[in-house]
Amino acid sequence: MGRRTQAERDAMTTEIGFALFAGTVLAGAAYFGVTELMPHLFGSLRGRWSLIGPLSLAVTVVVFVAVVATVLARFRRATRPGRRAPAQPSQPGRTNPDS
Repeated sequence: MGRRTQAERDAMTTEIGFALFAGTVLAGAAYFGVTELMPHLFGSLRGRWSLIGPLSLAVTVVVFVAVVATVLARFRRATRPGRRAPAQPSQPGRTNPDS
């Protein structure tokens, strides 16, 4: 692998930060869903924190890892060396309205 330019390193840093942020937000939403919404939907789970605690931790970790891995895999595929840039549109639009 060759040396990366500063722009490539900056893009990678930004993408890692975004992946961590998105993973944290979605894992928090999953945690909220398990701890707050499930007991209300399934009344039999009320008062069973011994079940809800480990379940919420497991769901949170799985969601965080899945989101981070997905975001970084998409970034890696999009920046693969030798990949062609997307084609320009066939008709980018008129720049001179008089013609």
